[in-house]
Amino acid sequence: MNFSMQPTLENEHIKLVPLLESDLERLFAVASDPEVWAMHPNKERYKKEVFQNFFNGAIESKGAFLIIDKHSEEVLGSTRFYDFNENDKSIFIGYTFYGTKSWGRNINSQVKKMMLNYIFQFVNKVIFHVGKDNIRSVKAMTKLGAENLGEEEVAYFGEATKTNVVFQIKKEDWELKQNLH
Repeated sequence: MNFSMQPTLENEHIKLVPLLESDLERLFAVASDPEVWAMHPNKERYKKEVFQNFFNGAIESKGAFLIIDKHSEEVLGSTRFYDFNENDKSIFIGYTFYGTKSWGRNINSQVKKMMLNYIFQFVNKVIFHVGKDNIRSVKAMTKLGAENLGEEEVAYFGEATKTNVVFQIKKEDWELKQNLH
């Protein structure tokens, strides 16, 4: 299997498809709710000009996805692979957000499981940056079995530096966890 930062991934409920420039309006329709960004490091992303910068970063990453409900074809949010390090055999997953209609529906865990099962064919560890005050995402990382490595200052694409919690999942730990379930 060839490595791709933007494969199409799917399970019975959700599809991750490569994000395209033409997806801006569909994705902004989900992102334009201030509540979506309330716990994120940049709480202004619901504004069109701020979201445009976020979207440009997603396109430039060449690893961003549109998250789609397979039954309704509705856009649920976005996530991405980024900063692949061939020498370290590592990659980041992040810049994830969902519309409020998707909250509490186990969608994030399904998305992360698809992404991790795919990417661990090519890397040995996955790293996540989570905004320090994003309690919902910190809990999600813990639920996934990610190891908390501490805090770090992170500069997001075209944005000011913010304090993030760094999480990591190692391939062998992920595989062990999957074999137990």
